[in-house]
Amino acid sequence: MPADLAVIGLGHLGLPLAQAAVTAGISTVGYKTGPESGSLTPAELRRMLSGGFRTTANPAELGRVRTAVICAPTPRGADGTLDLTQVETAARTLAARLRPHTTVIMESAVHPGTTEDFLRPLLESGSGLRAGRDFHLAYSPSRVDPGNRDVTPAGTPKVIGGLTPACTESAAAFYGRLTDKVVRARGPREAETVQVLETNFRHVNIALVNEMAVLCNDLGVDLWDVIRCAETKPFGFQAFRPGPGVGGHGIPQDLAGHSGRPLRMVELAQQVNSHMPQYVIQRAATLLNEHGKSARAARVLLLGVTYKADIADQQGSPAHEIAVRLMELGASVSYHDPHVPAWSVLGRPVPRADSLYEAAADADLTILLQQHRTYDLQGLSVKAQLLLDTRGATPTGAAHRL
Repeated sequence: MPADLAVIGLGHLGLPLAQAAVTAGISTVGYKTGPESGSLTPAELRRMLSGGFRTTANPAELGRVRTAVICAPTPRGADGTLDLTQVETAARTLAARLRPHTTVIMESAVHPGTTEDFLRPLLESGSGLRAGRDFHLAYSPSRVDPGNRDVTPAGTPKVIGGLTPACTESAAAFYGRLTDKVVRARGPREAETVQVLETNFRHVNIALVNEMAVLCNDLGVDLWDVIRCAETKPFGFQAFRPGPGVGGHGIPQDLAGHSGRPLRMVELAQQVNSHMPQYVIQRAATLLNEHGKSARAARVLLLGVTYKADIADQQGSPAHEIAVRLMELGASVSYHDPHVPAWSVLGRPVPRADSLYEAAADADLTILLQQHRTYDLQGLSVKAQLLLDTRGATPTGAAHRL
C-alpha cells in the first residue's frame, strides 16, 4: 500500500520527523541516503514500526507518495563548507520517480539559496517537471532537540518557505498535521536563513558564556551563581551555560565562502568554542598539580562522552578531543556512559568502567563532560578523589567547576 509521506534520510533529522508523522497517523516510509544514525531509542523505533512505519531500499516507492521530505545530512567538508553529496543523491533518486502534484520539502541544513539554486535544477532536470507549476517545492528548517522530553513536535512551530505561494500552502497543509502552528516565510531563502540564524544564535551565546567561564575562574567568581541570578531578569536575557565544547549536528555558518561576507561574530564564536577542550585539559592538569600529581600516568575517568545529555549520539562531542589530549599527556584514560557501550579514540578502544563509583574512587581525576540523568552527582562527588565538573551540575562546593 503506497505511503502518504516519504522521509528521505533517516538520521538525526529524518527519524524524528518520521516519528512525528507516524504519531499523527500519517502513512510513512523511510528511505536512507547513506550511513546514518539517529537519536531515537530502540523502544521508540519499535513503536514507530508498530504504527505502520517502514523503511525501503526501493526508490520506486518515492514516486507513490504525496509528500517527500529530504532530510539528508550535510556535514562540514574538509574545506569547511557544507557537503551536499547526500542531498544531491536524494534529489536525483527522487527526481527520477517524481510525479506531478507532489510536494517536495527540504529540511537539511543548507546555505541560503540551496533550495532554488541547487535542489530545484536537480529535480527539474531529472523529472522533466517544473517546480511551482507541476510540483510544489519548499524549505523548512528542522527544529529537533534530541533528548528534550519537554518539547514535542505538536508544540514546536514550523517555518515554511515555498517557491510560490501555492508551494508554501501545500507544505503548510502537510506540517499542519504535525504541529499546532505553521509560520510562513516569504520564500525558501528566508526559511533557509532562519536555520542559519537559529544555529548561529546558539553557538554565539555558548561562546559568550564559555568566555565568561574562563574569566570567572580567573576572578574567583562562581559563574553558575551569576547565571542563576541573571536568568531571573524577565526581559533582555536568555540563559546559556558553558561546557567543555560544542557538539551536535547544527554547524555554525559564517557564510564567508558562500556570500563573500563573513559573519565575524560567528567566526569568533567558533574559535572560542573550539578552544574549550584545550581549556578543560589545562584545568585538569592544574588540578592534578595542585594535588601533587602529574597528568603523565594519571588515571583519568571521563563521564559522559555524548554531545548531549541522555542520548547516544556522539556527533561532534568534545569528549573525543579531550581524550586525545589527555593521552598525548601520558594519562591513562577510561570512560563511563550509560548510552555508549563501547568507545574508541584514535582507532583504539577506551576502557569502559563497569562500576561507576569504584572507577571514580580509583581515578586520580574524574571529569564530568555530560550530565546524564542517571548520574548521582552528589554520590559521585563523595566517591571521586578529584572531580572536575564542566557542566556546573554538581552541588555547590562538591566539585571543582569549569
